[in-house]
Amino acid sequence: MTDTVLPHRDKHQGRNKRIGLTLVVVVAAMVGAAYASVPLYRLFCQLTGLDGTTQVSSGNPKGVIAREMTVRFDSNVEGGLPWTITPARPITDKIGTVDTVVFTAHNSSDRPITGQAIFNVTPEQTGIYFNKIECFCFTEQTLQPGETVEMPIVFFVDPDIAEDKNLDTVRDITLSYTFYAVKSEGS
Repeated sequence: MTDTVLPHRDKHQGRNKRIGLTLVVVVAAMVGAAYASVPLYRLFCQLTGLDGTTQVSSGNPKGVIAREMTVRFDSNVEGGLPWTITPARPITDKIGTVDTVVFTAHNSSDRPITGQAIFNVTPEQTGIYFNKIECFCFTEQTLQPGETVEMPIVFFVDPDIAEDKNLDTVRDITLSYTFYAVKSEGS
């Protein structure tokens, strides 16, 4: 009688081990996916322009086209950052033209403050065509008490936007920045 029970028990133990091992692999894969999701999503947004993510470029090799685009600028400051930000004035130019605009930031506190900006572009579908060559948003900025600085952005709108039939009627792009305090030495 024990001979018939043992093979049956071995059969269940083997199946339980496989199920247990499978569950361990699934949990490990889920933990790995959780850690990788943010960088993968960021990469996906950069490649597709999804969620208003702009592109980074070293210049415009494609030239300029006749269609014009107006780029508007907006700024917001989170409550914990005692800065006053003046956004650049809107600019209208031919698509593909490399333009430079300047934001102005003023630290109204009595201590050095380090801040940084995050950005997005609207309409979101235009993000893949909006290229920044230089931007203050790439690095942290430390302003001394009472200091006012000019913060340039060098950019262009990729001429390939003219081939995107979904954006035929788009004539305005808004580049918006939200400034926030960086928790680091001196802030």
